[in-house]
Amino acid sequence: MHSELFQIGPLTLRAYGLCMALGFLFGWQAAAWLCRKTGQDADRLTSLLTWLMLSAVFGARTAYVLEHWHAEFAASPWSILRVDQGGLMFYGGLIAAALVLVLYARTYRQHLFEITDLVLAVVPLGHAFGRVGCFMHGCCYGKLTHACIGVAFPKESPAWWEQASAVPPLIAKTAEQSLPVIPTQLIEAGANALLFAVLFALYPKRHQRRGFITGCYLISYALLRFVIEFLRGDPRLAVGPFSISQTISLGLLSLGLFCLAYARRGAAAPAA
Repeated sequence: MHSELFQIGPLTLRAYGLCMALGFLFGWQAAAWLCRKTGQDADRLTSLLTWLMLSAVFGARTAYVLEHWHAEFAASPWSILRVDQGGLMFYGGLIAAALVLVLYARTYRQHLFEITDLVLAVVPLGHAFGRVGCFMHGCCYGKLTHACIGVAFPKESPAWWEQASAVPPLIAKTAEQSLPVIPTQLIEAGANALLFAVLFALYPKRHQRRGFITGCYLISYALLRFVIEFLRGDPRLAVGPFSISQTISLGLLSLGLFCLAYARRGAAAPAA
């Protein structure tokens, strides 16, 4: 884990912020390539993705703060602004970005699925970079494990603090590292990279079938996240027997099935 990569005077480059920037950059380039490949107008792409990034960060941070207010922010509200140190809830960002997409589609009189199909084809790439950033920072860690894949995070990391603060404590506050935990961040990063490869390959062939790529993404990620949540070891807000992310996953799964049904029955988009 290397949360702080290097420091030059007052400027500190953090791994989480760098991974977020790289995820946006490569996602933008992938979306631009898909536009060129399918003969679409990419003039508005940069501004759209910029607004999506800003809204996603705002939504993800807001959701994370609400979920972890008492544990992390009640004593130091100003730390809410330190997004570069990690602490984003992906589903919060997805919901905020979805609202921006709806507004964008209405403003420019475009079919919503034409936009979501393109954006969601590349979202898993940015998300994969983001999860690598989570691993470098130490957040979003998994449950305790004795398996060979277990990762022990260093002193002062989120996993270390959680284990040292448990009642009763799992480790002493003099311990130099946490007990080994499942690297759920890397598991999800790998799964997102695979999902991106599949959707990126499918998009040029199926983009005219509005809603198909959107449905594939929503179903795939909802199932992935639902399973990953069982492996997570960081504090999770519960909704009945499930975590809040699992509850949202069930909703997205239903929405994804609707999108596939729409794509199957609806008319194809006009050829570019």
